Amino acid sequence: MTSKNNTCFVYITLPGQIEPITAGKLVIDDSADEVIGRFVYGKSYLKRHDAVEIDPVELKLTDKIYETVKMSGIFGAIRDSMPDYWGRRLIERHIARLDVCEMDYLLYSPDDRIGALGFGLNKEPPAPLRKFNKMLDLKKLQSIADEIVNDEVSPTPEREQVEELLLLGTSMGGARPKAVVSDKDNLWLAKFNSDKDRWNNALVEHAMLNLAQECGLNVAQSKIKRVGGKDVLLVKRFDRKHTKDGYLRHRMFSALTALQTDDSPTSRSNWSYITLVEELRRFSTTPCEDARQLFMRMVFNALISNTDDHPRNHAFVAHTANDWRLSPAYDLTPTPMISIEHRDLAMVCGNRGRWANAKNMRSECCRFMLGPTEAESIIKTMAEFIEKGWYKTARRVGVSERDCEAIKSAFAYQGFFME
Repeated sequence: MTSKNNTCFVYITLPGQIEPITAGKLVIDDSADEVIGRFVYGKSYLKRHDAVEIDPVELKLTDKIYETVKMSGIFGAIRDSMPDYWGRRLIERHIARLDVCEMDYLLYSPDDRIGALGFGLNKEPPAPLRKFNKMLDLKKLQSIADEIVNDEVSPTPEREQVEELLLLGTSMGGARPKAVVSDKDNLWLAKFNSDKDRWNNALVEHAMLNLAQECGLNVAQSKIKRVGGKDVLLVKRFDRKHTKDGYLRHRMFSALTALQTDDSPTSRSNWSYITLVEELRRFSTTPCEDARQLFMRMVFNALISNTDDHPRNHAFVAHTANDWRLSPAYDLTPTPMISIEHRDLAMVCGNRGRWANAKNMRSECCRFMLGPTEAESIIKTMAEFIEKGWYKTARRVGVSERDCEAIKSAFAYQGFFME
């Protein structure tokens, strides 16, 4: 496989379908000083009565040639389909080349990426592989993940086989080791603990997902599986639905794309819950409900000191042709801190910036279509519940007393209530 021509076809699996079709073509032009990405929907695709847009922000369903100079010519929804740090690390190890480019990451990623897109060099998409890691592979996957994290992998046939297992799930985002696995009827994202972790991350994240659900948030379903003496967090894929014929694939794009920005340090000024809720109101089919959920998620992140609430950790998903909705919450992790007066979120949450503070979040409640009294009630109720209930929830799902002690300073910190 080569991507020297800087061109690939973009495939899509339509709502209710199993087999992908060709939606358009992506060209990365690096012949000038500035790299330009160009995408155009195919004429035959546009003629289909069931054709759908890739996303409602950048790549709406028209016959125009879209261009971008952002992110090395990669459009946001396409960027969302690409692997992050962990997946890129595996792909670089797998293809063993020094000149890996963005097109390589698209083409070498396994087809089980988030959302409904696929990529290839042929005009006609290949048949779906229908091959996934199994739950019984988890012990091997955990072992090889540990070795890759510690840069201890030896190029033996067995290691190559296990690395292939990991490559079946490299497209899921994030820096932590993970893989996609299947059971009888569902696909799950397996998130592995590391020997370098300060506490049992799998159990703690599972506890936070449970805690968020108890607070009324729509969250991704999760469970814990004990493998080789370690806990593995399994998070159910909400962009897939199992049928007797295979998996339906739901389109999905990140808040990074909704905000039309990227994750570079120079773009962080564009990360904002306030702007995000204004954008979702443009395309969500349930704007009031989604805006309320986003407000609750913002408050929850502040109350558990989740400083990893960046735009990649929020998304939108469409189960049908035009039913764009805020996705369930995921990647909810507490960050213990010494400061008791001032803590920030990754995204702007009020007229005083990123300050994770109740008054700051109330300041822009109208943007979330909430009145001051309702916003105050949400904040007060959630704060009281988390302050009194986080420990009980954590212990119930198996977080140790030692780990609870390690993370306790993350919850309902004193500065949250400062006026």
